[in-house]
Amino acid sequence: MTRPARLIPRFIAALLCVTSLGAHAAITVTDDTGATVTLPAPAQRVISLAPHVTELLYAAGGGAKMVGAVSYSDYPPQAQQLPRVGDNKALDLERIVALKPDLIVVWRHGNAQRQLERLRELHVPLFFSEPHHLDDVAVSLTKLGQLLGTSPAADAAAAAYRQDIARLRTRYASRPPVGVFYQVWDKPLMTLNGEHMVSDVITLCGGRNVFAGLQPLVPTVSTEAVLAANPEAIVTSAPGATQPDTRLPQLDTWRAWPALTAVAHQNLFAIDGDLINRPAPRIVQGAQRLCEDLETARSRRKPGAQ
Repeated sequence: MTRPARLIPRFIAALLCVTSLGAHAAITVTDDTGATVTLPAPAQRVISLAPHVTELLYAAGGGAKMVGAVSYSDYPPQAQQLPRVGDNKALDLERIVALKPDLIVVWRHGNAQRQLERLRELHVPLFFSEPHHLDDVAVSLTKLGQLLGTSPAADAAAAAYRQDIARLRTRYASRPPVGVFYQVWDKPLMTLNGEHMVSDVITLCGGRNVFAGLQPLVPTVSTEAVLAANPEAIVTSAPGATQPDTRLPQLDTWRAWPALTAVAHQNLFAIDGDLINRPAPRIVQGAQRLCEDLETARSRRKPGAQ
């Protein structure tokens, strides 16, 4: 055997070795807490511990790899068939163990801290998802695509999402500002501050969150504080809301103050909570709806009013 012929088997062996290493190269990303998450190979059995996480995973091309999710993980429709592992208040740890996940995607502020500590004891990699700003959704898609080995689908979804957000920003962000009170709950009266993604959506639509400067993320406010802020629009979320001026008890309460600008101009709006509150790609639809509502508010101003 000639020398070149003798080298061929060695070359093939080396090539196979390199290929093998490439196929199993470790994947490392940073989650939304700043922690490093490393997988030896793309995840094959993934559990979602929040409805918005489920939406992100499917959008990132990982639906076929999901083996479990919490209650209310209802989008896309096929997610409703996933085995349930509890909800944001109480996880079924035994079920989680039985499903043998190689990645668990967690909602940091939605899952109970004690149960998160128990999850850590399983020594299954945890990726904490806590998007605060609109662009964080695209970043999350990209990172989850890396962990799942579905980057082409995830990157395409991220690009489409960014394009949709840019379109809304171009159309609405420079419109005359509208003071907005976003009502999360009515008893007690709660809102969202400027660090929440909903506040980003309000800004995207040319609005101004009248309680952006408060702490914490979901502050409690008084009726008197809302009256003093005198928002031009009051917005809340409601299951399946599709029409402006939706009559809801939590909105109708404000009609007791007819001098409030939002009431005087009939700017009481409800938006489907799944579209506006979940930090996932469908927030584009919620943003579109909010932008249209704020345009309605502008159209109801008296001539020359700002």
